[in-house]
Amino acid sequence: MADMQSLVERLEKAVVRLEGMSRGPGTCGDGSPKGVAQYVQAFDSLLAGPVAEYMKISKEIGGDAQQHAEMVHKGLMIERSLLVTASQCQQPSESNLSTLMKPISDQIQVVQNFREQNRGSKLFNHLSAVSESIPALGWVAMAPKPGPYVKEMTDAAMFYTNRVLKEYKDVDKKQVDWVKAYLSIWTELQAYIKEYHTTGLAWTSHLSGLAGSDGHQVMNTQASNILSGTSYRVLHADDPASRSALFAQINQGEGITSGLKHVSDDMKTHKNPGLKTQGGSMRTGPKPFMAPKPVCAASPSHKIAPRKEPPVLELEGKKWRVENQDNASNLVIGDTELKQVAYIYKCVNSTVHIKGKINSITVDNCKKLGLVFDDVVGIVEIINSRDVKVQVMGKVPTISINKTDGCHVYLSKSSLQCEIVSAKSSEMNILIPTEEGDFNEFPVPEQFKTVWNGQKLVTTVTEIAG
Repeated sequence: MADMQSLVERLEKAVVRLEGMSRGPGTCGDGSPKGVAQYVQAFDSLLAGPVAEYMKISKEIGGDAQQHAEMVHKGLMIERSLLVTASQCQQPSESNLSTLMKPISDQIQVVQNFREQNRGSKLFNHLSAVSESIPALGWVAMAPKPGPYVKEMTDAAMFYTNRVLKEYKDVDKKQVDWVKAYLSIWTELQAYIKEYHTTGLAWTSHLSGLAGSDGHQVMNTQASNILSGTSYRVLHADDPASRSALFAQINQGEGITSGLKHVSDDMKTHKNPGLKTQGGSMRTGPKPFMAPKPVCAASPSHKIAPRKEPPVLELEGKKWRVENQDNASNLVIGDTELKQVAYIYKCVNSTVHIKGKINSITVDNCKKLGLVFDDVVGIVEIINSRDVKVQVMGKVPTISINKTDGCHVYLSKSSLQCEIVSAKSSEMNILIPTEEGDFNEFPVPEQFKTVWNGQKLVTTVTEIAG
């Protein structure tokens, strides 16, 4: 009788679940219409506000800015589809979650590739601001602190938005408005996350049917619909004939057990472990919850070997392009003019010597690079690089080091007034010439202490005791 009671309880639970499903998709447990979840409506407000303003201004600017904005908008719409899914489904298994996240990851890559393919664009700073911050869309896979992750991506954009402001501040108000509109998207998104998804994307807790294999199939179907924005339903009611058959069996009462077979000890896996390896694969329960991995990090099985680009050393208009150089120990740019700039990109284990006076130099995404130059009237920038050595032979007013690990700057006696500006960088050292002809090395501080003095925040360098 105990076994009978247990079976009846299980069947009663099945009936409750089927009755809930029979009400049809788009209904809650009480049968009332779901409508659109509150946090999806809040996201729609973000789309109708700062996103719409960003799209409007980007269209007015036109060209690369407009094309890039359309890619960003598509990414946001993909994310909205995922939010709709989360509002109707329980959190799926890790493998299905990766499937759902993939369209967002792919669109982030599309946005970033556009910047890489248009490095000669007049709006390159605009493209870079967007490209550096677009991974913020991956907050849906970040737990337990998605908000701070979005802020970190926003900070990465500000290096380039500041350059846009500096270039257009007194020239073109529309460009300034573009910066404000774009940054406000991420600012509003942080507030949105804080209110609705503080510790991670909020999945619903009502639809228990998504824990099994049927749920996996539903989630896979939804993933295939995200890119196109196709609407879909979360659960489908079972066939009415199947439900009728189940109810008929329940109505048998005690006779329901008459068709059950006796299971002897030699047929029980806990008493005969060898059975576990027979008869094909066994069904297993759901895996315990694991925090999702960032969507922007591709799994090893999906990694594709990067295509090696041909090396470049040429003057294109007013820009000297030094790109994709590998183990080139003596690259020299000799015939320079004051109006020219130099852009050194993806060079590894190479040395570049720029002679004469030039407007500016940018070192981007380089490793083990040596840079020697005479005079720069503007700025020397080192971005996204590692193990870079810079030697100033003449004068330079400003050197900027951003997101770089390992940078040694050798100043000349005539460049001691140079300003060093650094952000998100480590292992930076400035070498000052001595009267004896050698150099004294001074590290750039990386650790700071900030206190409130009653009126404002005061930040000072923190000395590390050693």
